[in-house]
Amino acid sequence: MSDIQSLQPRISVAPMMDWTTRDYRYFARLFNPNVIMYTEMVTTGAILFGGANRHLDYNNEEHPIILQLGGSNPKDLAICTKMAQDWGYDEVNLNVGCPSDRVQNNKIGACLMAEPELVAECIAEMRNAVNIPVNVKHRIGIDDMQSYEEMLNFVDTVAQTGCDNFIVHARIALLKGLSPKENRDVPPLRYDDVYRLKKERPNLFIEINGGVKTYAETEAHLKHVDGVMIGREAYHNPYLLAELGQLWNLDLPNRFDIMDQMMPYIAKRMEEGAPLSIITRHILGLFQNLPGARKWRQALSGGNAKTLADVENAISSIKEAMQRTEDYLQESKVKASESEILDSE
Repeated sequence: MSDIQSLQPRISVAPMMDWTTRDYRYFARLFNPNVIMYTEMVTTGAILFGGANRHLDYNNEEHPIILQLGGSNPKDLAICTKMAQDWGYDEVNLNVGCPSDRVQNNKIGACLMAEPELVAECIAEMRNAVNIPVNVKHRIGIDDMQSYEEMLNFVDTVAQTGCDNFIVHARIALLKGLSPKENRDVPPLRYDDVYRLKKERPNLFIEINGGVKTYAETEAHLKHVDGVMIGREAYHNPYLLAELGQLWNLDLPNRFDIMDQMMPYIAKRMEEGAPLSIITRHILGLFQNLPGARKWRQALSGGNAKTLADVENAISSIKEAMQRTEDYLQESKVKASESEILDSE
């Protein structure tokens, strides 16, 4: 277990269903030792009745790592939080932000913002069960509860339990009018509400989430809040995690060195019986915005890669593409320089 409380600033990768699997988290960890990893949301029912090992196991290299739980039964949440502590998780998070119809029907996710007293009861039971931190991820509002004052009431109610860490997705969720996908993009971002929350509740540790895509944006948010959670951009462009290392004065890692470290892990997972495609789908964005990136994605997606040799060939191909581009750029510089000399004669 890592000393997660000492990490400043607090930067994390958001929990994302089907994306932040243990394979992705292992890969993401290679870019930055300090970024906090979250699991996908795991419901209490899945842990209690669907096999704890399957849902709680992770690679030791993933630390610092937080388990995100979905549920609304205080006793069940307390049991699962204790199991998480015993499993070695650094913290536990309660999901009060997911807008999915499926979880709403089970009183999980963003719909719980309408019941702050129940959330407080859940958090109190979870905190009483363990000595690791428990935090909450929520929206700035839902449906008919869209005002800043209603969000503040939610936070204040939950904070009375002693919980002092809130991760705030700076969008409302329209549970009755938009799909989960639309709820990630359509409601406008209201960063100022999150900034105001931190200003008015300086004793609370407030992290912001929603629409963050660059190092510069992250740095700008940190002037107003205590931490930044990054979602889809960290998946599609994982090298952003390396760029965020500048916050701790870390050197930028080489993408090919990252693949050198990833290859033994891929081999190990295949020996365990994991299909190659469920691992390679998480590394498609490694060369985002670089020469050969499209061919890299094509080589590894859709089951095109069937062996480790296929992955190695894809690495060689992108190295060649990048070298050709470098040669072209170097040649262009030489020609430009020669042209300048001729013009001056």
